[in-house]
Amino acid sequence: MCSAEATAGGLRCVLTFEAEPARLLPLRRTVREQLAEWGMLALSDEVQLAVTELASNVIKHVGEGVPSVLVMEPRDGVLRLEVHDTSHAVPAVRDPQCGAECGRGLHLLAGMSANWGTAQTATGKAVWCEFAIEAADGHCLRVRRAMSVMENYRLAMDQRPSLGVSRLPVLEESATELIADLLHWLSAQGGDPDAILDRAQMHFEADAA
Repeated sequence: MCSAEATAGGLRCVLTFEAEPARLLPLRRTVREQLAEWGMLALSDEVQLAVTELASNVIKHVGEGVPSVLVMEPRDGVLRLEVHDTSHAVPAVRDPQCGAECGRGLHLLAGMSANWGTAQTATGKAVWCEFAIEAADGHCLRVRRAMSVMENYRLAMDQRPSLGVSRLPVLEESATELIADLLHWLSAQGGDPDAILDRAQMHFEADAA
């Protein structure tokens, strides 16, 4: 299950999983769903492939069933992926001529991502890579801003932050409460809630056109 949360810099998805072949398909599915929530489906194919390679490397070089963590975080114009495992051994890129499978994952990772590397952690290591986020259109930008606001709003309401996995009715109810609170706040400032709703609808229709 992906725990989506708001941070000081934006959004983050943290997903714990056991590194085993049977987990790869559900892992890719969850990644795609989270990218859809963030309005980043254009990156879905490359990111799913990168996640598969990173998780497969844990299975092959650390051990099947090893507790692992996937972190996805959009920041500073890139989507950063990190896969954490319990081994301190740093992977090495070998000569691609040494065999079909030798170093394949890291060569593939280096070829399709904007940057990649490794970092030592208190419990092992993390292998990370970054994908450039294309200049967002108005719709995608608004989706990401709304996600960040909704996460903070649900935290303020003492609700578990789980936008990445919530069902639509739950999201609709939270969004309705947020809109109602904003209208109460606007009215207290002397504003006209009806006029604001009309203008918001006009902006939405213009962006969706």
